[in-house]
Amino acid sequence: MESIPLVDLQAQQAEILDDIRPEIDEVLRTAAFIGGPAVGRFETAYAGFTGTRHCVGVGNGTDALELALRAGGVRPGGEVILPANTFVATAEAVARIGAVPVLVDVDPVHLLIDPAAVTEAVTAKTQAILPVHLFGQLAPMAEILDIGSSCGAVVIEDAAQSQGAHRDGKVSGSFGLAAATSFYPGKNLGAAGDAGAVTTDDPDIAEQVRMLGGHGSSSKYVHDVVGMNSRLDTIQAVVLSAKLKRLPRWNGLRRAAAARYGELLSAVPGAEAPVSRAGYEDVWHLYVVQVDDRDRVLYALHSAGIGAGIHYPTPVHLTKAFSHLGRGLGDFPVAEAAAGRILSLPIFPHITAGQQERVVGVLAGAVSGTAGTRSGPSEPRGTRR
Repeated sequence: MESIPLVDLQAQQAEILDDIRPEIDEVLRTAAFIGGPAVGRFETAYAGFTGTRHCVGVGNGTDALELALRAGGVRPGGEVILPANTFVATAEAVARIGAVPVLVDVDPVHLLIDPAAVTEAVTAKTQAILPVHLFGQLAPMAEILDIGSSCGAVVIEDAAQSQGAHRDGKVSGSFGLAAATSFYPGKNLGAAGDAGAVTTDDPDIAEQVRMLGGHGSSSKYVHDVVGMNSRLDTIQAVVLSAKLKRLPRWNGLRRAAAARYGELLSAVPGAEAPVSRAGYEDVWHLYVVQVDDRDRVLYALHSAGIGAGIHYPTPVHLTKAFSHLGRGLGDFPVAEAAAGRILSLPIFPHITAGQQERVVGVLAGAVSGTAGTRSGPSEPRGTRR
């Protein structure tokens, strides 16, 4: 029985191996491990890809969020509005700078931040809005930007799952004052380890991010503010540059795979497929369906060797880490209901039609109740920053 992974990183690595070997050898030969020329080349290339003027490479996606928020003027005690349906790192970055995560519900169709809920959550303490482009789908940025403008809050994008998604030619990472992205290996553009970046059109924001990520230093041994150590490794920049050249094609393959899933799932009652907004080009970092009796269905897929997952099983307000926010069950009903029904199917650029047909075949059997009873699902692996 063929095993089908949730994401196939080995296929991506095999495709770039010949490109990166000589460049990594050069990094090792010159010992340019931190801030080497490859870092600058990648930053320039990724800024061009997103259509922004500046890109600053950092250590990981969570740091990118924290640094973007700090550079954008968010201060301790300030409120930052973000969706309850996101990976915990979105709220974690807010909390790490002493700001207050203000969670809101999501829309029931796309499970993205709900502009109406954002409007209701705005207070005199609101300093930023942090929309998340979840699953490779863009948040409703026109509405979010209008709200930010009307209340004087900066808009910082969490673009960790959406490299290359666009609307009307405008690309993820270029809508807000700044955007944070993650290059964790499983992302559409993934490194060979942890890495991240901040993109922006504002030179002052870029300068602040670079300074804050370099121990608050504007020049060697001159420390203007308390910063942190968060820099993009040169070897990661080499890997990312090689993958960035292939990303448009890889995203196109993801779109084709998503369209194929949509066709296959149209004949499967009980499996609710995701949909794109008109005019949006999503990049399908994850392909998330909704089913009843999700844990039994997940168990059936795992039993058949199919690497399905759950992104994410617990909304932020129901985690122990954020219990101090004082929110509880019933506060964000759309996010809570989705958390019990969402199921991520395998999707990656190199997935084959045959693999997708087998995934949907097993899924169809499971949702119809013919796949047996659940004896306990294996632990799904989450998408990290």
